[in-house]
Amino acid sequence: MSKEIITSLNLTDSASLRIKNVISNNEDSAAKFRVYVTGGGCSGFQYGFDFDSNYGDEDIIFNENGAELVIDKVSIMYLNGSVVDFEDKLIESSFKVNNPNAASSCGCGTSFAPKQ
Repeated sequence: MSKEIITSLNLTDSASLRIKNVISNNEDSAAKFRVYVTGGGCSGFQYGFDFDSNYGDEDIIFNENGAELVIDKVSIMYLNGSVVDFEDKLIESSFKVNNPNAASSCGCGTSFAPKQ
């Protein structure tokens, strides 16, 4: 008997609103918001964000508050249970990840070291 792995990735209202706004102004109506993890950054892994219309069988698609989010099956291992937020501040506006799987992260929050 195989045990199903439950995966989740959540968006705050602010992130959902920003994603829907950008998608509505994008000429590519098939584009979805992609969140991914790559090696690098000062803590070992770094977060990546993109608007992408190339997704397939190796991707998981979540729908949160009317915004579609795509993540590949490797990245979900590092991001499962995370919350993606969009912060709009005076100096910068950016997506941020609150990741329960991160043992530590860099000062700017764009890279992390996973829990062992």
